[in-house]
Amino acid sequence: MTSQEELFELVDALLEGEPVLPPPAERARLREAAGVSQAKLAQALKSTTQTVKNWENDRSQPRPPRLQAYLRLLDGWAAKYPAPAAAPASVLPVVSAPAPEAVSVPQTVTGPSAAAPDAPAAPHTPAVQPAPVSAPSHARVAPSRRPGRNRVVPNIAAPPYQQGPLAVLDGDGEAYGAEGIAMDCPATTIIELVEWTLDEAHLGAPRLNRNGKDSDPLIVLTAAAAVKFGLPERLEGHQERRALRLPEDHPVVKQITRAKWKLTQRGFGPWPRIYQQAQGGDRRCVQLAILSWGALDARSWPGVAEMEPADIANVLGVYAQRVTTPRGSTAVTGLELMTALRPPTKAVQDQESGNWVSGHNPGSLGTEPMAPAPPEGQPEHPAVFHSGWTGGFLNEEAYQWVRDPALLSDAECLLPYAVGLDLNTAFLAAAARLVVGLSAPEHVDRPVFSKKIPGSWLADLSHLDLDPRLPSPFTPDGTRPNGPAWYQTHTLAYAQELGHDVHPVQAYLRRETGAYLDPWHDRLKTAYLDTLADLGVTKDLTDADYLAAMEHHKQTDPAMAAVLAAIKATVKGGIGKLFENPQGRNYRAGDPWPAMQRPTWRPDIRAAVISKARVNMHRKLTNMARMTGLYPLAVLSDCVVYPSPGPSPLDLLPYSESGKPLMGGFRLGPTPGLAKLEGVQEMAWAVDLMEKGLNPARHIKGGDAVLDDGE
Repeated sequence: MTSQEELFELVDALLEGEPVLPPPAERARLREAAGVSQAKLAQALKSTTQTVKNWENDRSQPRPPRLQAYLRLLDGWAAKYPAPAAAPASVLPVVSAPAPEAVSVPQTVTGPSAAAPDAPAAPHTPAVQPAPVSAPSHARVAPSRRPGRNRVVPNIAAPPYQQGPLAVLDGDGEAYGAEGIAMDCPATTIIELVEWTLDEAHLGAPRLNRNGKDSDPLIVLTAAAAVKFGLPERLEGHQERRALRLPEDHPVVKQITRAKWKLTQRGFGPWPRIYQQAQGGDRRCVQLAILSWGALDARSWPGVAEMEPADIANVLGVYAQRVTTPRGSTAVTGLELMTALRPPTKAVQDQESGNWVSGHNPGSLGTEPMAPAPPEGQPEHPAVFHSGWTGGFLNEEAYQWVRDPALLSDAECLLPYAVGLDLNTAFLAAAARLVVGLSAPEHVDRPVFSKKIPGSWLADLSHLDLDPRLPSPFTPDGTRPNGPAWYQTHTLAYAQELGHDVHPVQAYLRRETGAYLDPWHDRLKTAYLDTLADLGVTKDLTDADYLAAMEHHKQTDPAMAAVLAAIKATVKGGIGKLFENPQGRNYRAGDPWPAMQRPTWRPDIRAAVISKARVNMHRKLTNMARMTGLYPLAVLSDCVVYPSPGPSPLDLLPYSESGKPLMGGFRLGPTPGLAKLEGVQEMAWAVDLMEKGLNPARHIKGGDAVLDDGE
């Protein structure tokens, strides 16, 4: 029988607990009564709109110090906007406030001694009399932060990954998951952390393709957590940043080896993967990310590494849900996403034995690396270096062009403004419905050109006479070709589109083809548009409203703005990784390097994306000249600068008499391939840069901005 002293201790524990919030519905009512949006409340509390939504939908609870600030705000609103009159107090029933362990949410996560989901619940604590009716109604007792106790968390996914794809671990053993989840992590060593993650944390994500594999759980370590596990707070050395690793004799590396776990070839760096082969051939694996070692690069994840752990978990959780669980840099993740959506193998039935075995998955890149055609590689590649190839190389790169200032007319120079337009995720737009080669290259002499066959073609386009006020569509610097050169299929097809005969003298062609990047494009496009919509930028906005929304969208919700930046970096980096060069000062030409030994090292696919993106840009430039009489001053990748009579894109873009944007030229909108305002400067500023040989598109945004190719 429970003694009086034990009951008093239980009641005292409740009294010493964290402040009590009103029910989620009452929180929403008070905010709406005050006329405050969820985004504005999130900004005031230095949180995110999604987090506020979670608080009001009972998906998560605020934590100190936001908890106290939020409660103070709600109490103030409750005094100004009292709830509608309730029934007389004499007829109100006595309501018991639930103990922390009894809060009504689906799943309880514990430390190493956690019970199974169907284990008996803990006994209820004594009932607590409610506050008087006139006081704010607080129906939930927030969980205590005392270490070692059970934590109540929402069930955000089906088993075995009901706690989401990842967690961010602080130095106090608190693991913050997506959508407000919090768990106590009792681990004190890296091996204990790995085993807790795999055996008790219920972290991970389902596969993106039925023939693929589930995503391994990700644990992000703050600087304090890294030190707690015996790691240096900072990783220093004489190597390049990307090559920094713990030495093999470091105690943590030796600990991993002694416990019969393994590290991947990239060792224990900012993104270490720790794994071991389990029974049945399955691999048990945990991905770590160490914040203080630069795991979240500020260019791809602006401001995220400086956020609170719970907010970092929210940002990464949204990215994981919309894109995939991070596997390294955004570039690495972009490449891994291609494989996750197009797995190289699938189960096939052996006709002789009837057994199911691993076989090639049609439409994928397979499991073995493919040597490039000589013009598709680079001089250092073993297949090129040792063959003595001197026949030249593909030069399909993004635009870096400035018009000759001598070709500026007086009328252009008298216009007051230079306006920069930037195409949204131009490389992603180019990847849509892009047919690429899936088989090895085949050499053909005197081929008949076909725009349906992916490949590299040797042809002479130097005789083609084009308007010098536009960049040549055949070279990255926009100059006229000076002789025969290698071109990707899309570039020669565009020469045909412009009305020229094409007669290649030789080619390297791939007969087996497919739209390999389509699922990659579709997933990233949806992620991009959904995230922009969270920031108030939607496809149904008028052009004027779209420009206004884009001007302030990054300030609307910094966390979602960081997700957007990461998605754009995933696009750019994923395409770049298809043609990763040798790294390191000790590399010698002719030696193999790690990147070229993976099936996704495909410079021909990268060339196809960039060729199509550059052709798309030239087509828009040509149509703009035809529809408006305007010619660009400069182009840098997906940014173009025009002389303009006004400071807005609305002053130069073509519209019909009814006010609708004309097809074919540049159009405003959030969709990949449509345009946004990049920046505005005075026309005299742009002319001055051009006369100095500098590119106005590189600086139009101000602050000496440099554009990311394909952003």
